[in-house]
Formats: sequence, C-alpha cells, structure tokens
Amino acid sequence: MTDDVFEARILQLPVRVWARSQEQHDALMREFALMSVPSDEADRQRHVPSRLTQLIDTLTADFEGVATEQEQQLFAAAEAGQDVIDELVYTMPKAVVPASKALGEMLDEADEYCRQGKHLLTLAADDELVRFRWWYLEQFIDQADGKPPVAWPDYKR
Repeated sequence: MTDDVFEARILQLPVRVWARSQEQHDALMREFALMSVPSDEADRQRHVPSRLTQLIDTLTADFEGVATEQEQQLFAAAEAGQDVIDELVYTMPKAVVPASKALGEMLDEADEYCRQGKHLLTLAADDELVRFRWWYLEQFIDQADGKPPVAWPDYKR
C-alpha cells in the first residue's frame, strides 16, 4: 500500500442497525433533493438540504467504486437477515478522513434541521443511529491515523 491509502477494518458491524441507517439516510436525501432548489445563491449557501446534497454528490463522485464490494456484502447480509458481519475490510484513500468528518458533522446538522420539524417529514436519527454513524465514520478517521479498529459492541460514545 502507498502512503495515500490505508486499510480500514470494520468489526462486528450490526446489519440491522446499518439497514436502518441506510433507510433513514435515503429518506432524508429524498426530502432534501425535493427541497434543494433555493431562491438565490446566498440562500443556497445557508440551506442545509442543499449543502448536504452537494456534499453527498461530491463524496459519491470522489469515492465512487471505492467500496462497491463492501456495499454488496452489506446489502446481501441485510437481505439474508444476517445479524452481524464479523469483518469488512476497506482499502481507502486518506482523503476519506476529512470527507468522513465533514459528512458526520453535516448529518448531525441535518438531524437538528429535522428536529426543528418545520419542513421535513423525516425524523432525526435516533441515538442508536447517531452512535452507529460516528462509530462507522470514526473507524476510517482513526485507522487512517494508525489506531486499531474498534468493534461495534466495544464502541463508547
């Protein structure tokens, strides 16, 4: 491996929680896509749905295909009713670190937007989903820095 990439190991991934996280994310993205037509550029810069949609689009473009095999494993495990995936191994570019931080912060902001209850039907992520989100993202952030993986059951937040 070069200095530009690292291996991240995701241990004891709870498939049911991952599937709920995907469902919540998909619902949020659908609503934000419908709302992301701001009236002017200044509004666009302040508009959480638009900013989050843009971030997701950028991350998809920048990291498309990086985790295709792992995504297929996750979807297959969910479809099969599997409880846990013991280990997923990713080879990731180090650029995933700032992207992971930005995504986590933006999703936290989106949750706050949902809690305001003014414009969205989608509810904010519950405590388990927020904990899962940060566990998952922190595995990439921390392992890029040489820290060991932390299994889901051992994660404290």
